[in-house]
Amino acid sequence: MKTIDLVVIGGGSAGLAAAVKAYDEGVSSILILEKEKCLGGILLQCIHNGFGLTTFNEELTGPEYADRYVKEVMKRNIDVKLETMVMEITPDKCVHYSNEPEGYVRVQAKAIICATGCSERTRGAINIPGHRPAGIITAGLAQKYINIDGYHVGKRAFILGSGDIGLIMARRLRFEDVEVLGVAELMPYSNGLNRNLVQCLYDFNIPLYLHHTVKDIIGHERIEKIIIAEVDDAFQFIPGTEKEFEIDVLLLSVGLIPSNPLLEKCGLILHPRTKGPWVDEQLQTSIPGIFACGNGLHVHDLVDFVSLEGEKAGQSAARYLKNELLAGPTYSIQAGCGVGYVLPQKVHLDSPSPIQISYRVTKPYQNVSVIIRQGEQIVRKVRKPFLFPAEMEHISLALDQCDPKLEVWVEVLDA
Repeated sequence: MKTIDLVVIGGGSAGLAAAVKAYDEGVSSILILEKEKCLGGILLQCIHNGFGLTTFNEELTGPEYADRYVKEVMKRNIDVKLETMVMEITPDKCVHYSNEPEGYVRVQAKAIICATGCSERTRGAINIPGHRPAGIITAGLAQKYINIDGYHVGKRAFILGSGDIGLIMARRLRFEDVEVLGVAELMPYSNGLNRNLVQCLYDFNIPLYLHHTVKDIIGHERIEKIIIAEVDDAFQFIPGTEKEFEIDVLLLSVGLIPSNPLLEKCGLILHPRTKGPWVDEQLQTSIPGIFACGNGLHVHDLVDFVSLEGEKAGQSAARYLKNELLAGPTYSIQAGCGVGYVLPQKVHLDSPSPIQISYRVTKPYQNVSVIIRQGEQIVRKVRKPFLFPAEMEHISLALDQCDPKLEVWVEVLDA
């Protein structure tokens, strides 16, 4: 069985950035395993611009952004296997994969970076009542049909969910002369970035129905109508608020989930909120030598942040292979009141200070304070005029101010 220093699972923006950084940090034996025909991941179907402002200081389309990293991988002659499905990884870092030319193969990795991305929640995940006709598809799949395959998905559309993919697809459908009758969002606020609300809905006069969801789907061979209704704070339908729309396609933008079946089978500890693995500040999981990054760790706002996280994972993997990675006792970092989750979930006591903690809030806030506390003691307090669930926030922690015997909590308080 062949031994490889570093196996990177996933050839999207996180995996490519991780491989390039690890190579530049001195790791020469690297193998990237990608299930699709091309490197680049989901970026290849994102033909709109807005990528690269942080990473490259210029505005690029998704394929242009991906091409920058693909060229860097090729320049370093990093080994890549396309159309390759990883079947299993084991706690001792044996990677099982399969492809047509090689069949079923096992390689022994000294370190693994999981950059497997995320998947869309489907109709089955949210239990929409009604008939089950054709014409109900996820927003990401519709994006692939239009931008990659050249298919026309319908003439009259409605979108359930105001995540960024749904908002972007509302605009994309209008460019294809599809009538978009509206977007319904279960929550009383949008789950997308504000710039996408403005550029994709408001600029096209597409209505946004907050605190609404689909109550019924009508149609036999293909969807014909939907009925949406307003919900109360307990998410129960409010009688008399029903609205009917005649459509031939319903797009679902109801959330993304990190895709981690390999890590689940491997026995890694997964976070109950993010569905990604627990990691320390080095992006190492609960199994030494296995790292996670990108949307397979948690769902990001922007691809630039995915790449930066991939670079960090690549650097940490290189340090692990050189026996330079931090080990030993750790602080536990917990999400408190108003905070959905934090990253990292643990920090080593001897980690260089300060540590950046990333967090995402559970609802919009205005004029509040974000605090870091241990027990009753407030270690750090930062005023925030606005906080939104769609945007990842950051706060720094000076470890020399902390008691290593106590858990660290990140919370939102009234200012």
